[in-house]
Amino acid sequence: MLLDELPGFRRRFRITPGAGKIQCEVEDDFHCMSVVVHHDGTIVRGMEADMRRAPWTTCPGAEAKVRQTFVGEALADFGRRSDKRSNCTHLYDLALLAAAHANDDQPLVYDILVSDPLANERRAEVRRNGDCVLWWVEKGFVLQEPAGAAGLRLDKLKPWIASLAAELQEPAKLLQWGNMLANGRTIPLENQSDASKMPPSCYTFQPERKQVAKRVGEIKDFSEGSEQPLDKFEPAW
Repeated sequence: MLLDELPGFRRRFRITPGAGKIQCEVEDDFHCMSVVVHHDGTIVRGMEADMRRAPWTTCPGAEAKVRQTFVGEALADFGRRSDKRSNCTHLYDLALLAAAHANDDQPLVYDILVSDPLANERRAEVRRNGDCVLWWVEKGFVLQEPAGAAGLRLDKLKPWIASLAAELQEPAKLLQWGNMLANGRTIPLENQSDASKMPPSCYTFQPERKQVAKRVGEIKDFSEGSEQPLDKFEPAW
């Protein structure tokens, strides 16, 4: 059966370059967010962040945090920063994608599809402008296929990703993170709704916010029906 026909997690990144600016958007079961980065080709001169759908009451504060983090920075330096956990990790990833593609002249779309577990196995693939560029099978957080990655833990893929051809490293990172997020579909909501129990892995889960954060936000299942991520949003230009 085709992966498109299986129930599971869906995530779409849409990257739209323009003159002196670039918009990066993401939508999945749990999130819908966008950043617009204004730049002169080298330095970021401004940034707009928009949390259209987020899982916690405290998440919108991260819009100001991501602007504080990146405005005034060189595009080439984005990937060298080490403050992802103090930001919303999703806005942060959008900013990095924007920096990587700021001088592109064509839009780019990545789709991540991860099946729900069948016999504890998930099938996952990432498509670039509709074409599959990387896939794997994961079981119990360990990759089973392809052969070159078999036995590697999903959260320990950095050396393997670094060994891939340059054009596959970006989609591999997006697929890794999407596969990890897909795990949220199998966890009862009541077991993932107490921020005070979460490690300090993002803006909301920092000690000063996790005690007051409340779970909110619509959860969508894009594997049911015809709507796909970002269908309801048009690029800003």
